[in-house]
Amino acid sequence: MAELTHFTPAGDAHMVDVGNKDSTRRCAVAEGQIRMQPQTLAMIEAGSHAKGDVLGVARIAAIMGAKRTAELVPLCHPLALTRADVQLVADAETRSVHCTVTVETHAPTGVEMEALCAVQVALLTIYDMCKAVDRGMQIDKVRLVEKIGGRSGHWKRTGTS
Repeated sequence: MAELTHFTPAGDAHMVDVGNKDSTRRCAVAEGQIRMQPQTLAMIEAGSHAKGDVLGVARIAAIMGAKRTAELVPLCHPLALTRADVQLVADAETRSVHCTVTVETHAPTGVEMEALCAVQVALLTIYDMCKAVDRGMQIDKVRLVEKIGGRSGHWKRTGTS
């Protein structure tokens, strides 16, 4: 198992030095979902929510979340992103909105945290906009799906784990 890189040999937290690493294309895909009552999902799909276009606002929130990750996660490097693609899909069968975010950059470190943060912010935005009608919504299954680039190469989730 690899060592935790955000700690010095003395056990102090620190930002990893990526200054000697090559800048290469990095890509990460993350996903998650928010489950809700059928009426809440129908309201989102119909666009009849009093606060407006829930999925449109969540999409913009996800992009903002990806761009501001370093401000929220203390040891994350600030990165200039080259792409943030957000897909939000309503699923009546599971009573959920599924969010998939793909983030890319050309940098000496990866964008997994940006993709994961973007998913969380999108789902939290949906919760915030709909909590007045459904406080029981549940955010779950947030996870990294794939990462490309860097020293560790290509990694892709297999199965449901």
